[in-house]
Amino acid sequence: MSALKFSEERLMKVLLAPVISEKATMVAEKNEQIVFRVTTDATKPEIKAAVELLFKVEVLSVQTVNREGKQKRTGQHTGRRNHTKRAFVCLKPGQEINFSEEAK
Repeated sequence: MSALKFSEERLMKVLLAPVISEKATMVAEKNEQIVFRVTTDATKPEIKAAVELLFKVEVLSVQTVNREGKQKRTGQHTGRRNHTKRAFVCLKPGQEINFSEEAK
């Protein structure tokens, strides 16, 4: 596995949460991909190693998207939400992650 190149402690911090939304569900059904929120400094090899380590599956590819935080106002003051990063993880054929089983 590619998890040997990175420290296990770092890999445990790379994945923040799975994204559960309409778009993520549609992508999961159509392209057999899983969407995760990841730390903004995570690299594709780190994300691949983290998914393989935590879920014991084989990853085919990883695509990432950097999302800018929205600008918000409260009265006269303007601010910005934090920037986020998402990873679209494509699993090898025959592999799947079931989040309902992992939570038990």
